Amino acid sequence: MNSSPPVPSALPTDGQLAWQKAGFGVFAHFGINTFAGREWSDGTLDPGGFAPTELDADEWAETARDAGAAHLIVTAKHHDGFCLWQTDTTDYGVGSAPWRSGRGDVVAELAAACERAGIGLGVYLSPWDRNAPCYADPEAYDRFYRRQLTELCTRYGPLAEVWFDGAGSAGRTYDWPGVAAVLERHQPQAMVFNLGRPTIRWVGNEDGLAADPCWYTVERTEVSLYDSDAAALPRPMYLPPECDVSIRRHWFWHPGDEASLKSREHLLAVWYRSVGLGAGLLLNVPPDRRGRIDAADRSRLLEFTGEVRRRFADPLAAVVERAPGKVRLRFAEPVAVDHVELAEELSGGQRVTGHRITADGRELAAGGTVGVRRVHAFPEARARVIEAELTGAAPGTALRAFHTGHGGLPALEEQPPVDEGRADTPPLAR
Repeated sequence: MNSSPPVPSALPTDGQLAWQKAGFGVFAHFGINTFAGREWSDGTLDPGGFAPTELDADEWAETARDAGAAHLIVTAKHHDGFCLWQTDTTDYGVGSAPWRSGRGDVVAELAAACERAGIGLGVYLSPWDRNAPCYADPEAYDRFYRRQLTELCTRYGPLAEVWFDGAGSAGRTYDWPGVAAVLERHQPQAMVFNLGRPTIRWVGNEDGLAADPCWYTVERTEVSLYDSDAAALPRPMYLPPECDVSIRRHWFWHPGDEASLKSREHLLAVWYRSVGLGAGLLLNVPPDRRGRIDAADRSRLLEFTGEVRRRFADPLAAVVERAPGKVRLRFAEPVAVDHVELAEELSGGQRVTGHRITADGRELAAGGTVGVRRVHAFPEARARVIEAELTGAAPGTALRAFHTGHGGLPALEEQPPVDEGRADTPPLAR
């Protein structure tokens, strides 16, 4: 039951705690790749190929809101360098496309849609740029990149999250202090993913899966699937992990990819192993060539998130009792239970290192960290007392019990492999 943390816990900011409690965001991979059948392209695709016929940013934002997402992150610039906003830095973007007669701005439309829907906007700005001629000159490209980031930080209102993907940048050093200065000046409240001035980190895989223990204070972060070296941090930092995964096998929408749409049960299995282990989940739902959310994807997303809400809508009524290192639920009479949820008070840092759940003295489940939430599913048990025994300082840890009708964790299903023919990518790190 004991699982010592690698370093003493740092303290979270209010913004980090709010991000952790929200727990769920939606990703929207959309760009020139959508229209070319590519996952990664090399920056030479004709901007004229970007031609959504029915782009509806309100549909994107409303779908994310209806799924319970706190924010929606769009690939404002992927590795190909194609910009989804009206940038002054390059001609490679929507300004050179026939869509909206060259005056369209996906980021602007989405920012307005997210505001109407009441959710946050996030932007993905790839450091690696395969189109920019100045990329070969690190100093010139750093200036170019800071200008792009400044445009995104100053033209579209508050940003909930800024996403820096490390793919393709092995061996390259960017001006991260300069990037951090832009964020500090213009978007100090934004969560920053993994690089620059990080406030959250990548979990280390693209399957959406965290692990137990799930530590929030770390000394190093993983960068990408294509780089085996982890990035050292200047000091131990409180960086809760974000688990990214796509609802289909690929990140961008492709025709004929419908069979790879993940099942409800697999998405539930991912949820239990990400959010249910105390991490955040970022689920990619890519718009299609119309600029709309595929009906099958939207239906599956809402089916999955609706089931999560159903299972955890009605905790069983109980009297809460506390003792040193313990929290228990006492029921008026024996009740059927198949899930419990623990939630640690994190304002003083992450301190629970182990836990054990019992029902009238019989062990139901055990594990390591708790964090912002820890969910256990087990075969139905009947009990008058559910108790959590906690290792480590745990004042204020909450315990709730549920009867969902589903005992045990959903199984992860084997997923089809990525079609490597759609991408010009670096070799995987070994």
